[in-house]
Amino acid sequence: MKVLIACEYSGVVRDAFIAQGHKAVSCDLLPSDAPGPHYQGPVEEILNDGWDMMIAHPPCTHLAVSGARWFKDKKEQQKDALNFVRLLLDAPIDRIALENPVSIISSHIRKPDQIIQPWQYGHGETKKTCLWLKNLPKLLPTEVVEGREARIHRMPPSKDRWKLRSTTYKGIAAAMASQWG
Repeated sequence: MKVLIACEYSGVVRDAFIAQGHKAVSCDLLPSDAPGPHYQGPVEEILNDGWDMMIAHPPCTHLAVSGARWFKDKKEQQKDALNFVRLLLDAPIDRIALENPVSIISSHIRKPDQIIQPWQYGHGETKKTCLWLKNLPKLLPTEVVEGREARIHRMPPSKDRWKLRSTTYKGIAAAMASQWG
């Protein structure tokens, strides 16, 4: 299966699909953090390249409700971000999963089909993650573990904080690849 991992620079989800035997390519404006098939550039340039599935991780900077206190100052950025989400959800790809934290996507486009947590996939942490699905089943938990630490929310400031907060957990990536691949 030919899988596009949109807005991913880490290679985590891409590599999980490759491990399952699929032809997966990550795409981001940034270079990939890990060696592997990666298209550096706008995803719009490759959306029509005959993908069987897309897992999309659009930037949450102007969407996540965790930044609600700044919403009044970012109307145009939010409008652009929501248009990008619509572009991804309407892509000519049969199976699509769009991932984002709790965000204004729910009130401006539609509610998510599912909300998952890292602790359902082998990571003892909390980070509520919404999934908007097209022609894909809900993701089933693979390894429910104890521990409900909000590590991501308590990360100290650093130059890489945004990258660390947005990287997909390997257990979630593995579940996506094994259940949807």
